[in-house]
Amino acid sequence: MNQLNLVTYDGQLLVDSREVAEMTYKRHDHLVRDIDNYVKVIDQNPNLGTDDFFIENNYRAGTGRLYKHYLLTRKGCDMVANKMTGEKGVLFTAEYVTRFEEMESNQPRVLSDKEQLMASMKLSLETSEEIGEIKEKVSTLESRFENELTLKHAQAQALQHSIKKRVEQLFVDGVMGVLESKKQMYSRIHSQLRKAFQTPTYREIKRDDFDEAMQWVNAWRPL
Repeated sequence: MNQLNLVTYDGQLLVDSREVAEMTYKRHDHLVRDIDNYVKVIDQNPNLGTDDFFIENNYRAGTGRLYKHYLLTRKGCDMVANKMTGEKGVLFTAEYVTRFEEMESNQPRVLSDKEQLMASMKLSLETSEEIGEIKEKVSTLESRFENELTLKHAQAQALQHSIKKRVEQLFVDGVMGVLESKKQMYSRIHSQLRKAFQTPTYREIKRDDFDEAMQWVNAWRPL
């Protein structure tokens, strides 16, 4: 069994589903199918986010055609491993646990570009004679960066609660559209919300767009 390779994406360690399939001697399309099913179930729970487990992505094959794959977090690896039995499951679990612990212990704290810029500005503030002017620049930068941040935890929870409330309301009122079940409604509203705000997950909606996202959810109807 080859050593598992981890990648860093958006500050977290992830493993490619293609590597997981290779290590567990499973066809990749079958693994993707299984993860698709896990994602559908997770989307039904308003207290869970699929991006905490699996991040959908695409890769281009040698033919030039795009195929879907997933990037798995440690939680995602746990879920896949829990569905496996026998020697393959034991070896995969031992390998990913070991690799995650190695990477987490060796991974230095890297400042983002924004954090480096803010640190530089604050250092200049301490040594510059034009303190008033620099303070104003720092305040402007902090305000701009704040507007670019994603939803706070409380906002994400409020948005997820509104999604649940909207689905329940439409389901009770019998407004189903082309959908046949509440499960399909949850999947559809999450998918369309992500497309509407052009984010991989609802949690990455910009804070400035929170009110607009809430209005979108409250007005949503299944097509």
